[in-house]
Amino acid sequence: MVGPVLEAGLACRVERVGGYDTDRLGTFTREVPRAGTQLEAARRKARIGMELAGLPLGLGSEGSFGPDPVVGMVPWDVEVLLLIDDARGIEVVGTAGGRASFAQGTAPTWAAAGEFARAAGFPDHWLVVRPQGADGACFRKDIHSWPELEGAFAWAQERSADGLVVLESDGRAHANPTRQAIIRLAAENLVRRLGSRCPACAAPGFWAVERIEGLPCADCGAPTREALADRHGCVACSHREVRERAGPPQADPSRCDRCNP
Repeated sequence: MVGPVLEAGLACRVERVGGYDTDRLGTFTREVPRAGTQLEAARRKARIGMELAGLPLGLGSEGSFGPDPVVGMVPWDVEVLLLIDDARGIEVVGTAGGRASFAQGTAPTWAAAGEFARAAGFPDHWLVVRPQGADGACFRKDIHSWPELEGAFAWAQERSADGLVVLESDGRAHANPTRQAIIRLAAENLVRRLGSRCPACAAPGFWAVERIEGLPCADCGAPTREALADRHGCVACSHREVRERAGPPQADPSRCDRCNP
């Protein structure tokens, strides 16, 4: 999902480096907590790959699930794709976010488990099954067929404290097509950022680093919290530049604290 995008946009070849189990850095099934921030995890993956391959270039990705940033009620996936270029001494980050396919629920019967699975997009989206009340290490994953799910359900129900079985979406990229699509968007964002050169030193990755508020209200003219411009910055030098945003020159009065307190 990343390789074809970067190969088409940058004329480069992306190769996966083996020899390291990234589950040691954190798992979606929560038996290994992630240390540090999402960006730090992506950086660590890139550095490990660079060390194993003996190359000055590396890519690392990391995803994070949570509530959507607007109303906080929709499952949301944020993906980070980090490129490290030690030859230039820079890091460039591509990001993307979107509605996630990440469902969680309990089922008292196999029929109820089947209903949950269909609603969660199974078997295209793989599932994780665990007994209700079991410790964090007691679960089954890599479930992507109906016979596998039925067997895992029976296994979990036998070990459940109250007969309930916990089912949840598998958040790993290869098991979650919805997440794959968002990772692809992050790769496309990375290509665009790498194609933006600094006006001062020509380094790639010249991109918005700060949102500047103050778009005037269309009714009263007062500055609002809507974005007026972005401050772009270079990842290699100290050059900064303010660029106005494209779009309507005035904000809707519904976004104005004076007109709509």
